[in-house]
Amino acid sequence: MTTELVVSKDDFETRIALMEDGILTEIFIERDESTPKHGNIYKGKVTQVLPGIQASFIDIGWEKSAFLYAGDFYEIETADYDFFESESGLSEEADSGVTEMEKKNRKAKKGKKNHLTIDQLIKKNQEILVQIAKEPVKTKGARVTSHISLPGRFLVYMPTSSSIGISRKIKSDEEKKRLKSLVKKYRKEGTGFIIRTAAENASEIDIERDIKFLTNLWSDIYKKQTEAKAPKLIFKDISLSLRVLRDFLNKKFDKIIIDDKDEYQNIIDFLSIQSPEYLDILQLYKNKSGVSLFDSYGIEKEIAKSLNKKVWLKSGGYIIIDHAEALTAIDVNTGKFVGKRNFDDTILKTNLESAKEIAFQLRLRNIGGIIVIDFIDMNKESDKEKVYRTLEECLKKDRVKTTINKITELGLVEMTRKRTGNSLVSTFLEHCPMCEGSGMIKSAQTICFEVLRAVSAFAKKTKARKITVTVNPSVMGKLYENEKMLNALESKIKKKINIKMQDGFYPEYFEIL
Repeated sequence: MTTELVVSKDDFETRIALMEDGILTEIFIERDESTPKHGNIYKGKVTQVLPGIQASFIDIGWEKSAFLYAGDFYEIETADYDFFESESGLSEEADSGVTEMEKKNRKAKKGKKNHLTIDQLIKKNQEILVQIAKEPVKTKGARVTSHISLPGRFLVYMPTSSSIGISRKIKSDEEKKRLKSLVKKYRKEGTGFIIRTAAENASEIDIERDIKFLTNLWSDIYKKQTEAKAPKLIFKDISLSLRVLRDFLNKKFDKIIIDDKDEYQNIIDFLSIQSPEYLDILQLYKNKSGVSLFDSYGIEKEIAKSLNKKVWLKSGGYIIIDHAEALTAIDVNTGKFVGKRNFDDTILKTNLESAKEIAFQLRLRNIGGIIVIDFIDMNKESDKEKVYRTLEECLKKDRVKTTINKITELGLVEMTRKRTGNSLVSTFLEHCPMCEGSGMIKSAQTICFEVLRAVSAFAKKTKARKITVTVNPSVMGKLYENEKMLNALESKIKKKINIKMQDGFYPEYFEIL
């Protein structure tokens, strides 16, 4: 498989596309006015403590206060930097790298603290160090944690933990043992690390260097927060380009291409230290033909397609992706596909194709949270199992954590995908002011009747012999279709009704004079 990273940067935003065999599979976007804040560390001030939901609100200097659960807080012992045990607040890879046994051990160790309520743990106006665990989504504020995690190239450092976890993607028991022994050798007693996939076959010097870098970084952060007054940004993660490179360096890239000279130099500086072997595949795009970098790869068109609700399948079927406040619903339809054998085969083929496409779209669109998939009903249990296994297998390609339940009798699959930043839809689109996000407006017929009722009410308040109504063209058409009702109303109110059309009028808006 050919893998390319396409980096486009201008004065407005940075966009990075991950291409696999020429197909856009993931897109990352950073805009100056809404720079992603996940991973940033703040010194915050407790504004509210809510025992009823075992949580608190923290002022970190944003418009909306951040949300902190009781289980996400453990106080720093300022004497020696010790922390209470926790597995929260880890990066996605870090969390997936912790074994079930390690998780049980962690829970047992921190059990002594679990009986404490939020009002016993923290007080109003207390200043605490927190990290953004989840960015704001729609009306919800950010979720924060005091379980700090600092990712490096090979390791994730967790000063609030004493465990050593390792990515499940490292299969060799011998390699796991080697890496864990190296981390134990160089880490400070009482601190925790997650060994990332990229650490496989890393040298002892690489591991030692990563540990030293991360522990020094934490020391700087800790020192800075002791001198700061809340609310205050203490640590800001590196730029989008460097974050993506850091998190994807375990991939075997065939090409990394950038269209901005300054960003190109930043990446050279970063790779020279982190991964010099990638310097040979780094390219600066020179726009000699007048075609932008993204256009040359067809990425702009693919982004536009990814914002559509309807996704066509090669067979002629399609899926509909609907975003709601609480969940994302995906509906599967046979569409134009009628099959060649029997009805069951047609349904199975459509569902199998949909399962593959849905896994792809979740990754491309970065859809997170609760997802409900409505597959076409299948009679055979064996067919349901095939569709489930196909979806499960395709989701393994996703680096983001997913959970999936079996297909129900109604053909529904309930699953979750961890939120990692904003989805493409929330980044590029906003609610329509006409339909207020519902996707629907009142029909012209409905507006027509509302106009007639409004005219009847207005007639009682005016002495004028003529009433002028200005409406949208579609509503005007309906009013003339209902000419008998219009004439009857004129007779009833004993006034002339004059209808005027205004092209720029929102369909549900009308004026009566």
